[in-house]
Amino acid sequence: MRRLCNDMWSFGKFVSGTDIETVYDVLHNGTDSDAVMIPFAPVDIPHDWMIHDTGALYQSSIGCYVRSLNLDASKQNFIYFEGVYMNTTIYLNGEKIFFWPYGYSSFEVNLTPFQRDGENELLVYVDYREPNTRWYSGAGIYRDVWLDVKEDIRIVTNGIYVNSMLCPDGRFKVVIDTEAVSRSREYKKAEITHIITDADGNSIAISTSAVQLYAEPAVNSQFFYVANVKLWDIDAPYLYTLSTIIRCDGCTFDAVNQKIGFRTIDFDPDNGFFLNGRHVKIHGACQHHDLGSLGSAFNKNALRRQFRELKKMGINSVRTSHNMPAVALMELADEMGILIDSESFDMWEAKKTENDYGNFFHDWCERDVESWVRRDRNHPSLIMWSVGNEIPDTNSEAGHKIIIRLRDAVRRNDYRHNAYTTIGSNYVAWDNAQKCS
Repeated sequence: MRRLCNDMWSFGKFVSGTDIETVYDVLHNGTDSDAVMIPFAPVDIPHDWMIHDTGALYQSSIGCYVRSLNLDASKQNFIYFEGVYMNTTIYLNGEKIFFWPYGYSSFEVNLTPFQRDGENELLVYVDYREPNTRWYSGAGIYRDVWLDVKEDIRIVTNGIYVNSMLCPDGRFKVVIDTEAVSRSREYKKAEITHIITDADGNSIAISTSAVQLYAEPAVNSQFFYVANVKLWDIDAPYLYTLSTIIRCDGCTFDAVNQKIGFRTIDFDPDNGFFLNGRHVKIHGACQHHDLGSLGSAFNKNALRRQFRELKKMGINSVRTSHNMPAVALMELADEMGILIDSESFDMWEAKKTENDYGNFFHDWCERDVESWVRRDRNHPSLIMWSVGNEIPDTNSEAGHKIIIRLRDAVRRNDYRHNAYTTIGSNYVAWDNAQKCS
């Protein structure tokens, strides 16, 4: 069972460099400290602590979010953060259990090895150090948080990969790879069922296959054909629902629903872009993740308004400058018929500001690409993965090696090529940048 976990949080702000011991002393003992900038008080997520003090928008500080979780220790419990900006450390019951540096990629924390039955205290420690980017970033848990409670047998988060290919006879061949895992030490024989329904709830395809599960994820692959589908298009973004269900011994252990669409995309160097075999001129806009005076705390209605205004201007495509977008941005693009060039990084190993992600890129980039691609690879609005924007590294031989790493990381996670791998470059006249291209 997956549920939104945006309520019942408390937030406190501390001076930069405040250690976790001081935070806990203030939180639990009410100790007065010169380190406290904002005392702990209730907040709702998504939350951007920076926008609340417009006189100090770019102030290095520590933000701490705390929430009680009532957990059943017989279950597997996961907490999923769609975006926290940035340098995030997770504590459960006072124990450090997880770290994630990038502020734009989503991450999941497995609470199961550290949980106790009943009340558990979750603390999110966010170390915002300025300067760390070239635009307004916001600070804090600025996208949705989910609590995922799983049984002994489960579908791996973002472990369902859908690809559809148009056949000469007009049908689509649908291939679905599903990663599933069992908590048991013994093999479990389960079955995975996929059901595709149209917008009216009518089933157009059902496929079931057996799978042997153990403690390491197993991949179940199924393929089938569908005919007479309505295509997803920018003018008529028709969506179907894919329901994936895993059963064992007659019991349902997990189920995931997601929207999918049927479309074809093709880039031709001489003739341009084709959607469903039709030439389409891409009229694009580059959109940062913030919402103007609302800050970076995600608001789906505000983004819907932005998309609506962009479409009035004639825009049919958005580049997510210069980082991974919100989950709901991709959902809105699917729903509203907007093509997406999804971008990942504004820097690689060569930093653009002192405290930016370049400090972590070498060791973390492939994990961030994996999170990014696996999360969004099934969206029909997606046409391009951009592995970088205005990257100085592309002017060196080292950059050529890095882009091969990134390209390969994208292809490992989108191995059936649901979207093209690209880069945004302002160095394209340089020899090494051309090699990267």
